[in-house]
Amino acid sequence: MTDRAPVLDAVVDLDVPGPTISRHVYGHFAEHLGRCVYEGFWVGEDSDIPNVGGIRTDVVEALRELSIPNLRWPGGCFADTYHWRDGVGPRDERPRIANTHWGDVVEDNSFGTHEFMALCELLGTAPYVSANVGSGSVQETADWVEYLTRGDDAPMARLRREHGREEPWSIALFGIGNEPWGCGGNLRADQFASLARQHATYARDHGDNRLVRIAAGASDDDYAWTETLMQQIASLGDANPRDLFQMISFHFYTFAGTWGDKGSATEFTRDEYWATMRKALDVRRILAGHSAVMDAYDPQAKLGLALDEWGTWWNVEPGTNPGFLYQQNALRDALVASVHFDAFHDHARRLRLANIAQTVNVLQSMLLTDGARMIRTPTFHAFAMSAGHHDATALPVRDVADRARHDVGGTAVPSVSASASTKDGAVLVSLTNLDPDGPATVRIDLRGRAVGSPVATVLTADDPAAHNTFDEPDAVAPRPLDGVRVDDGVLTAELPPAAFATVRLPLA
Repeated sequence: MTDRAPVLDAVVDLDVPGPTISRHVYGHFAEHLGRCVYEGFWVGEDSDIPNVGGIRTDVVEALRELSIPNLRWPGGCFADTYHWRDGVGPRDERPRIANTHWGDVVEDNSFGTHEFMALCELLGTAPYVSANVGSGSVQETADWVEYLTRGDDAPMARLRREHGREEPWSIALFGIGNEPWGCGGNLRADQFASLARQHATYARDHGDNRLVRIAAGASDDDYAWTETLMQQIASLGDANPRDLFQMISFHFYTFAGTWGDKGSATEFTRDEYWATMRKALDVRRILAGHSAVMDAYDPQAKLGLALDEWGTWWNVEPGTNPGFLYQQNALRDALVASVHFDAFHDHARRLRLANIAQTVNVLQSMLLTDGARMIRTPTFHAFAMSAGHHDATALPVRDVADRARHDVGGTAVPSVSASASTKDGAVLVSLTNLDPDGPATVRIDLRGRAVGSPVATVLTADDPAAHNTFDEPDAVAPRPLDGVRVDDGVLTAELPPAAFATVRLPLA
């Protein structure tokens, strides 16, 4: 390692812990969209692709490597056209439905509630079920919760038993609607707030099951939407707010261009690369804005903030169905993920949940499949490298001096992003060099505790457009990062261009 002047200087106080980073901010998302559910997760019991009860084995085994904490389903926009009774009972008796949101295809409902819950059990993950507020009824919401979680002889519990499941499932995460300002009904905030309050009231806790009700929230920085929902909670006064919502969500996507022309996943200029990073880093401002609104009504942070759709969104791959949102996944996408993780860690006091869109074959996915073949994406590796932050204690990175900011349309974009946490007698430091054309030397003063020898891993490539293919599945993969050292309590690392690294340091 050279002793060049550091691009970034910072301080981490190892003896001044911050809030807990909920593992649920590393959540995932599976919508009935393109090949995410059908082929991605579900191939059917008669498929030649190895499966357990119709759920493909290779995808489950790969995702278990990530210890994914939760999986959101059935949408997305699809959730607000989905009527859950269509997806229960004998598969050959289930009605066919038109997926008018995504590709206008016809689905046979072979993947429904029981199949989703079986998938979650195979993954060892918490189900996050999204209720239909847009076109569904309050009674549908109430019945679905009863079907899922009630254990006695109530009508929906009895129906579940008739469909082969004796014991109720344990469900915590329960979404009230999705994007009601758009595909979920084109509603005003006040209209949705009243509907959400009604649906949440009838999404009851049965037996020992306790729901975490997540009210669908804003697009990007529409803080007025969040305020409207917070006012609904405040209007209850001393009434039990647990009967309403426990979280409020928002959605935020990253792209280089416009909604109409988002740019290519793998063919982009340096200007488009830096525009992407400016957009990704804007999540910090938006997290802070929604948090500030919630703080005004809930200063103790009893309610959580959820970013239950995020990630990169590019033009679809040439030759694919434009309604299936299939895109490649490059090193650039992994760097977008890593700077989001740092923002999540810094906002751990309020942010309790996040779901990247989506898990397989759609948008910024973890895995891509082609028939029986499957590959891991660079974003998969970024998630795997960050698993040590799950339920860890955040260690704020302070006194940051970044000496290499990049001007993007008048905005100074930092070249390095960093965060840190501690768990199980060790410290995990995440470092991202966003500069695609030069290395970055990072120096972090670790104060308050002694640490042992570092073990560092890096994800990088010669080009930020590098990506894995079915012919070259490991073109972008983690490798050891040499030369990282700790001298007199100061961690020094030199990051290659366009690189995400993690450094694990045992506490002495």
